[in-house]
Amino acid sequence: MKVIHLTDTHVAPGTLYGGDPTQALRHAVASINAEHSDAECVIVTGDLTHWGDAESYVAFAEAIGALTMPVHLMMGNHDDSTAFRAHFPAAPRDANGFVQCRLQTPLGDFILMDTREDGTHAGAYCAQRRAWLQEQLEASDAPVFLFMHHPPFTVGIKGMDAIMLQDAEAFHEVLASHKQRIRHLFFGHLHRALFGNWRGISYSCMRGLNHQVALDLRPNADHVNGTFEAPAYGVVLISDETVVVHMHDFTYDGAAFAL
Repeated sequence: MKVIHLTDTHVAPGTLYGGDPTQALRHAVASINAEHSDAECVIVTGDLTHWGDAESYVAFAEAIGALTMPVHLMMGNHDDSTAFRAHFPAAPRDANGFVQCRLQTPLGDFILMDTREDGTHAGAYCAQRRAWLQEQLEASDAPVFLFMHHPPFTVGIKGMDAIMLQDAEAFHEVLASHKQRIRHLFFGHLHRALFGNWRGISYSCMRGLNHQVALDLRPNADHVNGTFEAPAYGVVLISDETVVVHMHDFTYDGAAFAL
């Protein structure tokens, strides 16, 4: 099964930091349609827009609507719940109004979580959301793939670590007894390609589309730097035995050559 992991599209009116996020999204969508039309779905792990405004959600909806396969949208810290609901009223929500759902696939359950919190760029996963997650994990004994916006651990970039998931320990407690079924964790927020392991759970993060976060590992860094490294999305290949995550630099227009 092939799944596309797209994140941090940051659509905004006009330009953003000198880039054009709407055009970048259109470019990514065209690439996905042309090169990966066999994908089961596209999952967008939050920060659909930069300001959470109505105009940006209209532009995002138009661009993402050109995808030829199902798409599942998630919330990030730059999104606005009210504006999102107005433009995507059919998006699944839990009983408490969080944009969360469990997707059943032939190779396991995809659990899409809402880590957005009003008034902060940091992530949160409150008791209500943790109770919902516990229910989803107990609803089936199938393999599990987790999707969220904020990472539940530090990565060494000081400014981004300050706005990671703030309820990480409580979140982990919910997962602990199900770890043997959790095959992978996908997230965004960091605008970098990262791969690793968190307490026995493999994970990956993809670059954003408009701008990236600079690799600055200085412990005394006093702000987060951005870069215009190439955008990318993830091409995820899942089998009974493996989870393979390719980072696709879809803007590369150079020739391929025999090696």
